[in-house]
Amino acid sequence: MYSLLINSANQPLSVAVLQDGKVLVTHTTTVKRNHSIQLMPLIEFLLVQCELKAKDLDEIIVAEGPGSYTGLRIGVTTAKTLAYTLGIQLYGVSSLKAIAANIEYSDAYIIPIIDARRGNVFAGVYQWQGQQLVAVMEDQHIALSQLISQWSNKENVIFIGDDVTHFTNELEGYQCNAEPPRADKMYRYKGESREIHTFVPQYLKLSEAEQNWMDQQK
Repeated sequence: MYSLLINSANQPLSVAVLQDGKVLVTHTTTVKRNHSIQLMPLIEFLLVQCELKAKDLDEIIVAEGPGSYTGLRIGVTTAKTLAYTLGIQLYGVSSLKAIAANIEYSDAYIIPIIDARRGNVFAGVYQWQGQQLVAVMEDQHIALSQLISQWSNKENVIFIGDDVTHFTNELEGYQCNAEPPRADKMYRYKGESREIHTFVPQYLKLSEAEQNWMDQQK
């Protein structure tokens, strides 16, 4: 079984192709270009590297959010279009869980974060319980100061994600890991397949334009 995995939830863009759960090829880029320009050429390039065609794929796994509105829309739309066109299964994985999965089999509280601007982050808290990476705090949109306050009494905490570098001062004294997400890490967390037509990104907050409109109505 061939799987295409896409994570475009934030600035790093990561795509992987797996066969029966084993990585054939994976690529993560931090080049600051619009994902709409990079994503399809990268998918095509990786398929060529594997000597595969799109019709050989059996499933698509995509980061469903939270994260960048634009990045999520591009990734999810691409995944849905390919899954529908090829008649294959579609799966969604939390983009925060995908980040947390970079740390394997640790007893630490793993806190993946994505910068949501204005002192806020998208964050969850995960911990390995046996062989399972379990959410001990659900993914949410939260002020970074509040998040730090809630977990400041825990000794074994790791903040992880490419965006930890945006909060050097706030996270001083905490163990931090700035490793970008890898699409191949999502495979083991794909869960149940999704209905293509109703599958939507999990933004966890209104866009700035939507929030401004709501404020105007008040």
